Amino acid sequence: MRNAAAALGLIGGLLALLMGLVSFGYTEAIYRWGEVPDFAEMPANVDAIRAMSVIAPLLAIAGAAMAPTRALWGGIALAVAAGGLYWAFGIGFFSIFPVTMCGLAAILALAAGRPDAPKRHF
Repeated sequence: MRNAAAALGLIGGLLALLMGLVSFGYTEAIYRWGEVPDFAEMPANVDAIRAMSVIAPLLAIAGAAMAPTRALWGGIALAVAAGGLYWAFGIGFFSIFPVTMCGLAAILALAAGRPDAPKRHF
């Protein structure tokens, strides 16, 4: 489960990175060149989108990297990334895959116990 959490977290983090780059670029382009009515308008939560465009992919990739060795911390980082992505972007066509992959990776990492240790996560 730890390796699956790492793989899903890495894929979700890379998709979140791509979505974050596009979203941050979109908000910056609208800020610089202005809105086009009924085509390109500034979203209501610009600060949340910009913050989660940077923070959530970093948390997801770092959580995926920690999942094989430190499943508890990796799972927490992945869960925070999934929650942040959901908070900033909601569930839509482009955000459903990064959010669900990070969320599933968090569940797998938190559910994984070290097979050779009698105690979970430590």
